[in-house]
Amino acid sequence: MSEQNKDNLKSVLEAVPPGFLVDSRWLAKHEVGRSSIHKYKSRGWLEHVAHGVYRRPYRRGEERGVVKDWEIVVLSLQRIMNYELHVGGMTALRLHGHAHYLSIGGNETVFLYGNEIPGWIRKVPARARFETRNRNLFDSSTTGLDEITNKPGGQEEASPWWRWSMISSSPERAILEAIDELPDEQSFHIIDTAFEGLVNLSPRKLMVLLKACKKIKVVRLFFVFADRHNHAWCRHLDKQEINFGSGDRSLVKGGKLHPVYRITVPPEFVASYKDDADAS
Repeated sequence: MSEQNKDNLKSVLEAVPPGFLVDSRWLAKHEVGRSSIHKYKSRGWLEHVAHGVYRRPYRRGEERGVVKDWEIVVLSLQRIMNYELHVGGMTALRLHGHAHYLSIGGNETVFLYGNEIPGWIRKVPARARFETRNRNLFDSSTTGLDEITNKPGGQEEASPWWRWSMISSSPERAILEAIDELPDEQSFHIIDTAFEGLVNLSPRKLMVLLKACKKIKVVRLFFVFADRHNHAWCRHLDKQEINFGSGDRSLVKGGKLHPVYRITVPPEFVASYKDDADAS
């Protein structure tokens, strides 16, 4: 192996922890060409996992052809390949300790948000299904993002790399992203159950996000849930500063028009307003 190839290999091994991924774009940026990739694969230094995507094998053997942990895929994208994306929606709520029930049974659905997410992510044989979205819900793509330190969960290969922080939506941003999935990708019941547990949201952060939100549907639905659960932080939201748009909005086929927020929702989400009117 030439000195140049040795240097290139060294840079790959130093930058890519065991088990983590890189794509052909990243390898090309580090002057690793196709012939070198072939050599690295034949000698067991890289493993092919999808078209144009490679993994540095663990020091100890593991099941080949499957990426066990979707967090490795995301951390590889964020921390090694420097793609600008974040975990959001219901996935972020779970990472923050909400919506535990979402991970029960089968492969988890992982919601990723970014404007340049590589298409190969859907082909990586991970034990998760990746759903990708752009970052256009808010005026600023980075408003309301957090960094979460991942926990290895008792893996034998646990290492300091597993403790890299993952860029994720805050709970305040995540619930708005999740609401944006209604009614096609999420159910009102799931959002309602998650909302019930959001007792400690920051009204200051919510105000920033609600004012920056570009979708009237999301703003109106947020307050449908907020009024329904009436958490303490609701009293600190100034609706006068938020754009609710004008006119009625049809969202749910066969639903009822909400008397306050003028958007169609399942009938049970307007029942409390009807009861209040009848009592008066």
